[in-house]
Amino acid sequence: MAKHPRGAAKLPHRTARGIPVPSALPSRAPSAGRATGGETHTSGDAQRCGFIALIGAPNVGKSTLLNALVGSKVAIVSHKVQTTRSLLRGIAIAGHSQLIFIDTPGIFAPRRRLDRAMVTSAWAGAHDADLVGVILDAKRGMDAEASAVLEKVADVRSPKILLINKVDLVEKQSLLEQARDANKRAGFAATFMVSALTGDGVADVKNWLAGHMPQGPWHYPEDQITDAPLRQLAAEITREQVYLRLHQELPYQSTVETDQWQERRDGSIRIEQTIYVERESQRKIVLGKAGQTIKVIGKDARSAISLMVEAPVHLFLFVKVRERWDDDRERYRAIGLEFPKE
Repeated sequence: MAKHPRGAAKLPHRTARGIPVPSALPSRAPSAGRATGGETHTSGDAQRCGFIALIGAPNVGKSTLLNALVGSKVAIVSHKVQTTRSLLRGIAIAGHSQLIFIDTPGIFAPRRRLDRAMVTSAWAGAHDADLVGVILDAKRGMDAEASAVLEKVADVRSPKILLINKVDLVEKQSLLEQARDANKRAGFAATFMVSALTGDGVADVKNWLAGHMPQGPWHYPEDQITDAPLRQLAAEITREQVYLRLHQELPYQSTVETDQWQERRDGSIRIEQTIYVERESQRKIVLGKAGQTIKVIGKDARSAISLMVEAPVHLFLFVKVRERWDDDRERYRAIGLEFPKE
């Protein structure tokens, strides 16, 4: 895969192109993850394939759950809200079914043009999917953002399941009350209690989905875990490291682009990336005193990218100011978003 930088990532245990999830999924999910509605039916020998959109408010654990469902890291995760910007697909196999999960941007009240583009993208993913997985944060409960998502998702015609995440942090009685409340607001085919971080209940979700996808041929090879190009995944890895290091100091409008990807004769890969910020003061924050911050970001990003491509990586990072980049039509196209009108 290192020879095909435009290609998509594949399974680590077959072609070692994914980044393993830190917490391994259990071989058998505990009873907390079993569906409380709907019956799983077997798919027989017929192939099934379907798209499942994961939607919810910011920071409910969509990207972490996507990584757990796929079994490899395909989406970046940070404590910063609205980390996911465009639709990203993660691909998993369960029995005879290929499950194509769509990680959507968090749904919130948009204020800027970029916000509107992200929210529009999320709802477009929900309406186009074969099934919608609505994720609630059990710890936050039925707050204003969760209520707004449930109110609007009731109008989505696709079948829906409820995924109550972070159940390891909340008492059982509270979980049952949240499930009853959510089911009153929107009709769900099934309800699951899961912990995306530990993997509890994830296997039950996959097994249920495997039996409820439409019959049809698989859209992707068996060992492919995402349709995102490697250049994009590499840029996302670096953006994740920027957020992990600077999520308190840096606005989420910062972005990363892969400018060059050169495969060298010795098998290593030379990558040049640019981190774009909106102001000179932000550029100084990313660089850090005597360039120490950017060195740490580069070191951690290089290690993660090298693991993804299974080759030594020479990563060169540059930090530039691009004022009001979130009003640039070309930048939206580059990250897979429609440029919204005023």
